[in-house]
Amino acid sequence: QVQLVESGGGLVQPGGSLRLSCAASGIVFSLVDMGWYRQAPGKQREWVTTITSGVTTTYADSVKGRFTVSRDNTKNTVYLQMNSLKPEDTAVYFCATGSQKYWGRGTQVTVSL
Repeated sequence: QVQLVESGGGLVQPGGSLRLSCAASGIVFSLVDMGWYRQAPGKQREWVTTITSGVTTTYADSVKGRFTVSRDNTKNTVYLQMNSLKPEDTAVYFCATGSQKYWGRGTQVTVSL
């Protein structure tokens, strides 16, 4: 049974930082591309970043230069370091396998004074 569990969300002021984690089980993690997505209230889910099994990374233009994705295959975990957060980054953040076959339940990130 595949499980993806996100953690690390919370309330942060504009300009602040958060690090999200996504712990995976039930898959051969080192062989799987992983992605982060987000869904803001009233908006469609959007892609944020992908890290391949070969550790190649790509980012949406809206987060490029502020967010960094990484992975630790020894811990079956993918991370999203988010810096210089803006109110428009407020959303539920989800991790998913590269195929989008498996999804976590999400973690809420709120950027507000």
